[in-house]
Amino acid sequence: MAAVSSDLNMVRVTNEEFVKKAEACTPELYKSVVYPESVVEIRKTENDYIEIIKKDDIKNLSRYALKKGDRLCLDFGDHQVGYVTLYLKSVGSPQDAPAFFKLKFGENAREITENSEEYDGWISKGWIQEEYLHVDVLPVKLELPRRYAFRYMELQVIDTSVKWQLVIEETFCTSVTSACEDKVKKLDSENEELQAIDKVSLRTLRNCMQQVFEDGPKRDRRLWLGDLRLQALADYETYQNYNLVKRCLYLFAGQTKDNGQISACLFTEPRLCADDTFLLDYSMFFGPVLLDYYQASGDVETLRELGSSAYRQMELAGEWFDERDLMKNGEGFWAFVDWTEGLNKQTALQGIYIYCIRRVKKIAELLGDKERAEGFVEEIRRKTEAAKKYLLDPYTGLFVSGEQRQINYASQVWMILAEAVTKDEGAQLLDRLLELDPEKGMVSPYMNHHFTEALILCGRKEQALEYIKYYWGGMLHEGADTFWELYNPENPSETPYGNGMVNSYCHAWSCTPAYLFRKYYDM
Repeated sequence: MAAVSSDLNMVRVTNEEFVKKAEACTPELYKSVVYPESVVEIRKTENDYIEIIKKDDIKNLSRYALKKGDRLCLDFGDHQVGYVTLYLKSVGSPQDAPAFFKLKFGENAREITENSEEYDGWISKGWIQEEYLHVDVLPVKLELPRRYAFRYMELQVIDTSVKWQLVIEETFCTSVTSACEDKVKKLDSENEELQAIDKVSLRTLRNCMQQVFEDGPKRDRRLWLGDLRLQALADYETYQNYNLVKRCLYLFAGQTKDNGQISACLFTEPRLCADDTFLLDYSMFFGPVLLDYYQASGDVETLRELGSSAYRQMELAGEWFDERDLMKNGEGFWAFVDWTEGLNKQTALQGIYIYCIRRVKKIAELLGDKERAEGFVEEIRRKTEAAKKYLLDPYTGLFVSGEQRQINYASQVWMILAEAVTKDEGAQLLDRLLELDPEKGMVSPYMNHHFTEALILCGRKEQALEYIKYYWGGMLHEGADTFWELYNPENPSETPYGNGMVNSYCHAWSCTPAYLFRKYYDM
């Protein structure tokens, strides 16, 4: 079981003015009605390959009279997030028993083939999208109250009676999002693979843009601060929903731990509640998210009101350093960085601290807080010098992490993004890293984004573009309609949860090619 963070004795402090400002930015959702495109059969072959076979046109849907044990699977053509309506009727003799059936929803085809009774992961199986329903009287218009994230919907008849059968006359999904398609600039590229990656990136972000930036619309449906940072960057280059970012910033600052620390994630229903999960890297990222928002929107009032919250996260993070100005090594689920099993995060967190304090220094400068900005300059100098003195291995030329002096991707990437090394030094780091290819690699699109951006910032733009094709293109070749929470090209079914049935296959931290293309390339 992976580590979790829990503090049942946590004391929460609410800033009601901030919460009111967040609520004033609550978006209206755009709605669109989407009908299934075809009747399909999905099956798993002996070599674990998933076959999707088109059986019929959707216009023939009402011809299927379903009896006990029958299954009918519908393909909606693309990933949807929304509310499902079914028009059901019976055929044959009068209905002499309830219709008893199961609905299963899959973000991808494999989920339709999985048996939830075999699930043995450590995250609640309540996230598996399936419903058992009884309908006493037919015909009926059945409006399912729960929101689903899916492309495929399967109806399995558990029982009717021997005298009659169940028919789906019609079904549709009312898809919802707060993203406005009109603002997106089309990618100016003739490369079909890049166009496909961009299209899926945009849909991934769009489907996670609800009343907050959700991490994933299937699971966890929550606002996570680290995810928000990448979602917001992509949003500025595409949908430009600045108010949604503003709402999220005020929500995070609106309820904190009693020491001022910002939680890693928030619940917004039934009311605002900061979770008792605290990740050091995520808390520090509040400052960069705030600065990015100001630079995109020009909203100086929000910068001024939330600047102290950004300062406080760096003050708290500063308590994690020892007398040598090195980040201490935390225990349990103290920071995220990546899902790589056994990853030592100490040096990556040193880089993230430097990265974040550079941006919080910029906030201080913008707000005219000269003394604080000067203090941040000194912090940057000391932490950077300590990293080079104690963490840069003279034999490999790479940064090491932890007592075992682990070499991993995250350490090099975050030292580059933190500007702890020059552009040329960073390029050399990446060359050595790729030549060594250490065991502790990267498995999340979140970490792979940062690696790709490090390549770009070190002048390796073509190499970065090829990597995007390899990594995000790899998900496309696996059949992705939206990009996944986790993807390891060497093990596409990998999961951090003990069982892949709860993996999220539309996860917003994976949407960043749409940002990278528009930010760094002439597309």
